[in-house]
Amino acid sequence: MHEAFAAMLAEDGKKNSLGRANEVIELVLNEPSRLEELYQTIVSNDDAWVRMRAVDAFEKICRSHSDWIQPYVDRLQKDLSDRTQPSIQWHIAEIYMQVKLNTNQKKQALAWLEQRLESTDVDWIVAVNSMKTLAYFAAKGDITNATLRALLEVQLNHKSNAVIKRAQKLLDTITSAA
Repeated sequence: MHEAFAAMLAEDGKKNSLGRANEVIELVLNEPSRLEELYQTIVSNDDAWVRMRAVDAFEKICRSHSDWIQPYVDRLQKDLSDRTQPSIQWHIAEIYMQVKLNTNQKKQALAWLEQRLESTDVDWIVAVNSMKTLAYFAAKGDITNATLRALLEVQLNHKSNAVIKRAQKLLDTITSAA
């Protein structure tokens, strides 16, 4: 009998630590059939810390096996796009940069990313990862530099210096490329 991922990812030491997430990643890498269990932990666990650890593991698995995550993109967009938990949002932004999106998925992803950056009322790491991912899509020609520039200019007023610095750096890159 397998130890459930939810139990493995429950509080272990500091709440904001990743706990046993690396163990979960190794288990899924060795037994890909358990990826669904990990996804369900993100979607349905009541504990925000467990969801944070689960989505972190899911995204890290995506880094080496984006093809495993590919079948989850539609579900991810349906199940998680309206979640307000920052750790879910920033990992979704990272996943969008790693998977191959079809036209409809890309349209939804771009709209979702742009929505994150339309105001400064966004978690700093969600803003940073959303900017980075939108810059990636702009470099591929999927959104215009003008659209990206407008969103980056909004983020220049963010309360986080990290967001402001990233926005300025990306604006400088767009300007020098023009």
